[in-house]
Amino acid sequence: MTVSFLLTPEQEQLKAAARGFAQEQLRDLAAATRAEPDPRTRALLQRPTFEKAVAAGFLKGLIPVPFGGAATNGVDAAIFIEEWAAENPDFVISMAGPLIALAPVYQVGTPEQIERFVRPFLTDSGAPLAAMAFSEPEGSANFDTEGPGQGIRTTAVLDGDAWVINGRKAWASHLCGWDGDGPDVMTVVCRTAGGISLIVAEREHLAGNIDVEEYYDLPGLKGCLTTRVRLTDVRVPRGNLLGAEGQGADLTRDAFLPSGASIGIFATAAMRQAFDIAYRFALTERRGGPVPIIEYQAVSDILADAKGKIEAVRLLAWRALDAVMSMHPSGPELAMHAKVFGAETGVEVINELIKLIGVTAYDEKFPIIRYLMDTLAYPIIEGSNVGVRRRQLQALFRTPGYDPLSASGMA
Repeated sequence: MTVSFLLTPEQEQLKAAARGFAQEQLRDLAAATRAEPDPRTRALLQRPTFEKAVAAGFLKGLIPVPFGGAATNGVDAAIFIEEWAAENPDFVISMAGPLIALAPVYQVGTPEQIERFVRPFLTDSGAPLAAMAFSEPEGSANFDTEGPGQGIRTTAVLDGDAWVINGRKAWASHLCGWDGDGPDVMTVVCRTAGGISLIVAEREHLAGNIDVEEYYDLPGLKGCLTTRVRLTDVRVPRGNLLGAEGQGADLTRDAFLPSGASIGIFATAAMRQAFDIAYRFALTERRGGPVPIIEYQAVSDILADAKGKIEAVRLLAWRALDAVMSMHPSGPELAMHAKVFGAETGVEVINELIKLIGVTAYDEKFPIIRYLMDTLAYPIIEGSNVGVRRRQLQALFRTPGYDPLSASGMA
């Protein structure tokens, strides 16, 4: 069997459909979002378009086929994510909650749990939301640390046949849901008597027991409804525990593999847009000189370096997301490389393209700066590169029997 990097006819159709929706629905939404000063109001602007995306079947494209969705492989998902993120990454992040929140459900959920927790996202109407309630206001890089007041501080205590959850969560998109009563499904990372565990709270459990402490006003990704919330006496059925008590740390790490790989796609989308802006600028602008600036070697070198890095990140992220979604053994390592290399390269490339343009790029009315503001988030969200991802790679490298060629398939 030969390996081909050419898109199949079906993938070309997927690309065209995703690009068409992005250009028709997401481009104007992104502009309206940037113009709205209030963080909650601008996030709620996304709901009507969210409903259109669900009606068009795009939400099912984030749910793997074995669980009732339409996601067949990671490359298809990467194509879809890139096209949308090129126009409006905020929207994609808001819609992609199931990628993380449902990952542990797929991994260890019982058939009944899988059917119940996935069902809301197989709909053709509405705007269902999922959130992974992991990060806490005090920081979560050391979430698995044991000891009073350390690591995960959100608790779940058994009271008869129910878990009673108390604690504070932050940063995950749509923790509060559209209306403040929570998302349809919230996978809560918490501490039980048996250790760090995952418990799924459904909207009926959250309503009236979740308080928004702050709506974050983000410098980039402005349409993401990002909050700090307090969970107070949230009663969840005992059967909503995923896996066993104490299994939550490993399940949480695994849950962030798809999103880590996806960050490489988000970075690719931002670099792609920034490159287009810088390239057109270089083709037409003379900046007081006799020829367009692309005629100067320094300018062409920046473009050449940027284009090569864009292509490298895209292919790495495709491979990573495909390996994660197919549960291939190379998935964890490739996902971490896509997250770290993709995010860091995104910031580097866009910053170099800004230097090519010069001071004009520093005007907010010039379009390139917003891609830098978005991309600055990628090294620190979905598991910070410094606090989480590089430490995970260190642990992998220290694993007895680690083979550097395994992830590439060249062992």
